[in-house]
Amino acid sequence: MPERMMRPEETLGERLVAWLELMGIDTVFGIPGVHTVEMYRGLGQSPIRHLTPRHEQGAGFAADGYARASGRVAAAFVITGPGLTNMLTPMAQAYADSVPMLVVSAVNARPVLGMGAGDLHEIHDSSGMAAHAAAFSHRLSDPAQLPGVLARAFAVFEGARPRPVHLEIPRDLFAVRLPAAEIVRPRPAAPPSPDGAGLDLAARWLGEAARPLILAGGGAVRGAGAVAALALRLGAPVVMTTNGRGVLAAGDPLGVPASPSLRAVRALIEASDVVLALGTEIGHTDYDMYDRGGVRVPGRLIRVDVDAEQLHRGAAPSLALTGDAGAAAEGVAARLAEGAPRPDGSARAAAAMAAAMDEIGPDYRACAAFLDTIRTALPAAPLVGDSTNAVYAGNLLHALPAPRLWFNAATGYGALGYGLPAAIGAARATGGPVVCLAGDGGVQFTWPELGLAVEERLPVILIVWNNRGYGEIGRYMDAAGVTRVGVDLHTPDFLDLARAYGAAAARLDGLAALAGLLAEAAGRAGPTVIEVEESLALGRG
Repeated sequence: MPERMMRPEETLGERLVAWLELMGIDTVFGIPGVHTVEMYRGLGQSPIRHLTPRHEQGAGFAADGYARASGRVAAAFVITGPGLTNMLTPMAQAYADSVPMLVVSAVNARPVLGMGAGDLHEIHDSSGMAAHAAAFSHRLSDPAQLPGVLARAFAVFEGARPRPVHLEIPRDLFAVRLPAAEIVRPRPAAPPSPDGAGLDLAARWLGEAARPLILAGGGAVRGAGAVAALALRLGAPVVMTTNGRGVLAAGDPLGVPASPSLRAVRALIEASDVVLALGTEIGHTDYDMYDRGGVRVPGRLIRVDVDAEQLHRGAAPSLALTGDAGAAAEGVAARLAEGAPRPDGSARAAAAMAAAMDEIGPDYRACAAFLDTIRTALPAAPLVGDSTNAVYAGNLLHALPAPRLWFNAATGYGALGYGLPAAIGAARATGGPVVCLAGDGGVQFTWPELGLAVEERLPVILIVWNNRGYGEIGRYMDAAGVTRVGVDLHTPDFLDLARAYGAAAARLDGLAALAGLLAEAAGRAGPTVIEVEESLALGRG
């Protein structure tokens, strides 16, 4: 990646593309429009790859999946008005799950902004609207602002809690010509290091603990090696949230890849005398999805997060440290006395996992076995989910060989339609096969994105979990004594639809055939759709 570039005299649209290249962005997801043609002027001569989804929502979810699978940032280009409003749901999902993306949108020309004169795509304060789903939103009023705004964006992506950033450019600025200049990439931002005195106290508390425990969230992924090393030094079990899965690899005796919403995991937390929470917001969808009341931490709670404000939301800490989770793990480990005898937390971890497996019940155990079959067949493939039964089961209990191999929209904002476009983004980022698990209801939100996977020959394996409607909501209605309304859907022939788009397609007729279908699909250039009846996956058909 170059650190500087000499640029000739060019338009702002061309200079924008050059800046994105310099900042390390290699992928843009977007749908061109008349209002953004000048934004595209430089792309044809750039190494940045442009992928065209079938809806702006697909562009945003794809940028999200790209970032989660790779740790790198992608951009999304959208038009004025409806292009941006279509992006708000993906931005909100990424905001809730601390996922970086750069959204660049056009807006009407400066002379008509705010005039209410009925211009095409006019909306009141589009930048202010986007700011509610972004770390910040900036409307460019002068081309000279561009380098500084991008530097601010990457400071968020690299050195703070990563979230979407929105850049809005008035139409009349894109074609403005800029003089020849050298552009220079700013020094990469680094997250803050935790306070040394705080690390001293954390190390003393953890070193004296008889039953230490680590909670690892998505913010711990970047420092996974340091967290695993600290767990081993402490003899501490590691509870991994949905976005923290894989911080300890599957099979690690200290690993607890199970949701802290489960009673079994809550009991483990409550029985621990010192709890170190690394990069986890201790939020509702991870820690209290069954509305049992906030998680209790009777022992000392040490919280580490790059977001100082988040440290004081949810469970109140005994010690709050602002900084990078990996740096904190390294700092604590360096301060622990060498050779001191440590408790062995593996028995506590194993007992919690056994109790959690029993607690989730037979249907979710069948779902977990289904996921394990996928993981065994394709151990290095990201498994990207929408909100569907098997994904809920995996969020409750699923082990990974490494981080960034399990993510979905059944946490945080909870947007349906996420799975397929996010899997496309992940496949673009990794180049390898990616498995998407989506329900027959949710997948219809963004089904046309299958065309993008075909177009780009991306090895996306879409498993459609079919229960003929919104099965989870239907079961909830049944349990609440509410007559089913709006949940039993007519569903299309997904295999015929897949073939119409040019994708391969197969129906799973028996669970024993799943591994073979996955292996065959992984070797194919282009997407494959596999339909599975929920009753079959649960052992009822």
